[in-house]
Amino acid sequence: MPDFLPGLELCGTFYTEAVRPLLDAAYPGLPHAAARIGAGSEVLGYDSPRSTDHDWGPRLTLFVDPADAHHGPAIGALLRERLPAAVRGWPTNFAPPGERVQVMTPVGGPPIQHRVDVTTVAAFSGAQLGVPGGPRTAVEWLGTPAQLLLETTAGAVYHDGPGDLTALRERLAWYPDDVWRYLLAAQWTLIAQEEAFVGRAGEAGDPLGRHVLTARLTRALMRLGLLLHRRYPPYSKWLGTAWARLGLGWPVGDPDRLPDAYEAAGRAQNTLPLAGPVEATRRGYHDRPYEVIDAGRFAAALTGRITEPALTGLPLIGGIDQYADSTDVLTRPALCQAIMAAAYSALRGPAPGGPPGGIA
Repeated sequence: MPDFLPGLELCGTFYTEAVRPLLDAAYPGLPHAAARIGAGSEVLGYDSPRSTDHDWGPRLTLFVDPADAHHGPAIGALLRERLPAAVRGWPTNFAPPGERVQVMTPVGGPPIQHRVDVTTVAAFSGAQLGVPGGPRTAVEWLGTPAQLLLETTAGAVYHDGPGDLTALRERLAWYPDDVWRYLLAAQWTLIAQEEAFVGRAGEAGDPLGRHVLTARLTRALMRLGLLLHRRYPPYSKWLGTAWARLGLGWPVGDPDRLPDAYEAAGRAQNTLPLAGPVEATRRGYHDRPYEVIDAGRFAAALTGRITEPALTGLPLIGGIDQYADSTDVLTRPALCQAIMAAAYSALRGPAPGGPPGGIA
């Protein structure tokens, strides 16, 4: 294989040099968008030479208008017969064809088992997010894992004639403010539930339990920091990478310095116009000698500013990936939406409808 280059760069070259000329010749003037979004380390900019061993290579999603979707099979066949066998030295053929995991496999020529998907914006967003067109109501936002929102808004768009894909990505670039407040409040609540336990485990002579609690609270703090800085938290494999690139320098991971990290998080929230200021200083836990931030104070400050009826007074269970941690759940967007809707109904009653574009 040639020297490594970032996958987003390779996919852009693949579109410009191999796919676009074939489309222009066979379907002149076809309105379309071309992007590398969805699953994959390269979409997040985290790929490395190790990534090339599976599901990495010259890949694209082509988005066409619904009226042109019937061209999808013919476009796929055209690319199988006319694509070059390699782009910049990287094979365009993937094997085994049709399997969930595929690897670039050199061939001498056509047919090319390519990884170019032809779809519509509505079909892609429905499959990716569980809601065609992406979440609009507060409950739909809460039912969408942050990883899936990240995969939709990261990556690269190489062409967007109709503009629909760009409009979707811009609308989903970040949460509506009240959803953001609610998610932050739920994240602070996760900290509030366990912040005193680190000290108690140490006092009880339970170093292993102390390490487990420190890891749980560190994860909660990292996700909190990303949310405070308008970054969708990725799933566990990339959480540390995303955290490091954010460059906050909070002393997470050290059980003796967790209160320093809590204070840093509190100060960060106080810079945002989402809630009134809260004193970001540690304190004792009732009459016990454990240093905490009393994280519930920050959650209360946020919920006090929520005006969205669907979220007002809602118990702080948070979004789907704040209370569900199963990959088999979080990679099934329709299931996530169903679970969130059921949880909301149990807590509040049937989710209210809202006008298009609203967040009710």
